[in-house]
Amino acid sequence: MAGQGGGSVTRILSCTFARGGSKGVPGKNIRMLCGRPLIAWAVQAALGSRYISRQIVSTDCESIAGTACAWGAEAPFRRPAELATDTAAERLAWRHAIQTMEQLEQTRYDVLVSIPATCPLRQSEDIDRCIELLLSTDADIVVTATEAAANPYFNMITMDSTGSARIAVQPPGNVVRRQDAPDVYELTAVAYAARRDSVMNLDSIFAGRVRAVLVPRERAVDIDTPLDFELAEFLMQRRLTSEGMPQVLRRAA
Repeated sequence: MAGQGGGSVTRILSCTFARGGSKGVPGKNIRMLCGRPLIAWAVQAALGSRYISRQIVSTDCESIAGTACAWGAEAPFRRPAELATDTAAERLAWRHAIQTMEQLEQTRYDVLVSIPATCPLRQSEDIDRCIELLLSTDADIVVTATEAAANPYFNMITMDSTGSARIAVQPPGNVVRRQDAPDVYELTAVAYAARRDSVMNLDSIFAGRVRAVLVPRERAVDIDTPLDFELAEFLMQRRLTSEGMPQVLRRAA
């Protein structure tokens, strides 16, 4: 897992973090989506990256580990139960993956790339753009974002216990059209690329220097509910019908 950055070799640890206890869509990480287990789409997109040669899976579930390995990933460790609850901070799982892999391989990584299983419509180029932006700037982490469907300066509200409503964020000036409101973006789970030291030392994504890569909304669908799954399935089928089988679908030999 080595990438080129600034003429020197950068050691990249790329992981998919997938726990077994999903509540919104039970078993979603290995549920079939357009002929592939959901996690396979993440693994194959990662392996299609110019900078990633191995994809590690951090999971507490043997079924997830086995499925991911069948599609080209490696699962050299299991995530501890306390890091696999729905209340555990994902950043702690990131740290565990770095620490464990460095101990297993007696090496030190420079960059962690996280490729969540829940965004199956990403393309390998989205991952590459995150890595390239991280390595070419002073960013501690690069996130992905997409144009927001709603705008807190224009059509999002807060409500109190009486039902009284007000605009979520007071705009600077008189905003009468959406186009007049400041641009806002939604954080997505398409990919994250972070410097090792920021993962180990910072307590939140936005505690350090953050840059963002914009991705199209149709590639940013994040599966958290059954409706999300249906939408992702529809969009994936449309893609496969119009474009054929893209490169990210290569199955492991």
